Amino acid sequence: MMTDESIDVSPRRRPVQARSRERVNSILAHAAEIFHENGVDATSMSAIARESGMSLASLYRYFPNKAAVVHAIAELHVERMETALRERLPELDVIEAVDVLLDQFYEFYRTEPAYSAIWSGIEAMPELRDLDLRELYSNAEDLNAKLAQACPQIPEDRRWTASLLLPRSAGTILRLAATLPEVEGRRMVDEFKCMAASYVRELVS
Repeated sequence: MMTDESIDVSPRRRPVQARSRERVNSILAHAAEIFHENGVDATSMSAIARESGMSLASLYRYFPNKAAVVHAIAELHVERMETALRERLPELDVIEAVDVLLDQFYEFYRTEPAYSAIWSGIEAMPELRDLDLRELYSNAEDLNAKLAQACPQIPEDRRWTASLLLPRSAGTILRLAATLPEVEGRRMVDEFKCMAASYVRELVS
């Protein structure tokens, strides 16, 4: 999934009316299914328009290029995962959060249409790298707040380092595991859960 640094990934239209939002959601849902089945590189804007039941000209009125479609779907992935983290993190203790959240995100990575197809090309798309960093720091801020409340004895600088390290390392392992056969991927996640849990126990002791 090669893109140029200067490619515009902003949607042409910001949907305001319900009908426009439904149309954009339909485009993204169809595009995600095609990316999931065929990969990003093998998918054309014409194919997205055809599967979405619209003309190519109509599709271009919403998105200027395929990179913009990819970026919009990636933003939805990030929003869903951030929402899940903020819903679950307050109700879990720090140790329990390792098991629960890793399982939840692993399931998301494996089953969300187009997740692997899109994020496997992160190094080729600067806009995805920027989005990935924004997600990392957002998750780190949430985790840092949780640790500050639950474990005030942890020094502030170490707490922040841990809050960056845990989601970054987890994301790297989970993305790799999602590309592997189910048994091998699950084994990798379980081993990482042991490593992460040991680190968290040492951190909070």
